[in-house]
Amino acid sequence: MNIPIQIIAGFLSGLISSMGFGGGGVLIIYLIVFLDTPQLKAQGINLLFFIPCAILATIIYTIKKQINYKEILPVILGGFVGSISSSFLLKSINSSYLPKIFAIFLIVMGFLSILRLKGNKKDDRINLS
Repeated sequence: MNIPIQIIAGFLSGLISSMGFGGGGVLIIYLIVFLDTPQLKAQGINLLFFIPCAILATIIYTIKKQINYKEILPVILGGFVGSISSSFLLKSINSSYLPKIFAIFLIVMGFLSILRLKGNKKDDRINLS
């Protein structure tokens, strides 16, 4: 177990997640590829890792008035229902398919992000100061 590498992986995951880029992708890939962690276990570790990150980021974004809670309530509700649904769905999916599904998801999201960047010329930087 290489503690400095684990600290760097955790730091990068936290950094990326606090910017809303899905740091779980970094952490899950690190756990699976470099630590040979099974996919389901890596997902569970990822969920626990992001609880403190999400709380801290939510506090900071709330202080900076970057969150409109009335607007995001339907998204939160949908996420809650989706989480419950997927936990039941996982029981019927062969775990060997999970890395493939995750890889396809990352590729599709990356492709959609590139398309969005090409069509979005304005400066979307967020000022958190």
